[in-house]
Amino acid sequence: MNLQTLIGEPWADYGLIDCGNGRKLERYGRYRFIRPEPQAMWAPATEDWKADAEFVPGSDEDGGGRWYYDQPAPADGWPLSWQEVTFQSSCTPFRHLGFFPDMAPVWDWMRERTADKAEAEVMNLFGYTGVGTLAMSASGARMVHVDASKKSVAQARANADLSGMADKPIRWIVEDAAKFVAREVRRGRRYDGILLDPPKYGRGPDGEVWRLEEDLPALIANCRQLLDADSRFLFLTVYAVRMSALAIGELLRQAFADLPGTVEVGELAVREEARGLLLPTAIWARWRR
Repeated sequence: MNLQTLIGEPWADYGLIDCGNGRKLERYGRYRFIRPEPQAMWAPATEDWKADAEFVPGSDEDGGGRWYYDQPAPADGWPLSWQEVTFQSSCTPFRHLGFFPDMAPVWDWMRERTADKAEAEVMNLFGYTGVGTLAMSASGARMVHVDASKKSVAQARANADLSGMADKPIRWIVEDAAKFVAREVRRGRRYDGILLDPPKYGRGPDGEVWRLEEDLPALIANCRQLLDADSRFLFLTVYAVRMSALAIGELLRQAFADLPGTVEVGELAVREEARGLLLPTAIWARWRR
């Protein structure tokens, strides 16, 4: 399998301004933020970074840290847009800002895969604040949005309101993703596409524990049961840097061996505005018919 790169280009409300020395400077609408970025091992274009806030990590590599503000940013967030989708961005305790801008080329690719099918049935697992769900809904898909966090699903619904999509055909599900998919298999449900963006570690609403390396194979196997020869795609992204794109590609290749189509693998990256260099952010694997 050859590695491909999906590149997130800057748009009006988001851009990677500069990166280097283990940090990155980004713009989110009118605000600028500095965040840690271990993969930016090179020197930045300039040392003169001006930002509204910086996230300084704690000593624990798996989490911790806090925001330090030079200029106040709205505590309840501020609206941003991507194409037809409007959503709320905010400084979260987890160092990100309420969505993942490097997923933009994935949203475009999924829309292309279902462009010729009216009301394609698509599921977004670990859907978080719903920008990907709304991107697909805006293109005409019937969506099932699943996340174990009640707060995240509430924010996703609020983003649907902001986008004028409150009446779109979207099922909002607060549940452990693996349990929901297993139940859909038992129900004999079928989908045209599935997007998975699983965390490295997580807990479901009833205390279920998710560990990526242990639980991903079974989840992929169940997702395969929800797709058939007429389905369009499964797209998997992984942000755990200890995993390999080739490894998750082989997982999909074996799971989808009985279906026609192609398995591809690669990296997500964001293009820096200062020099045009690519900052890698995640690995991915996908099956497409």
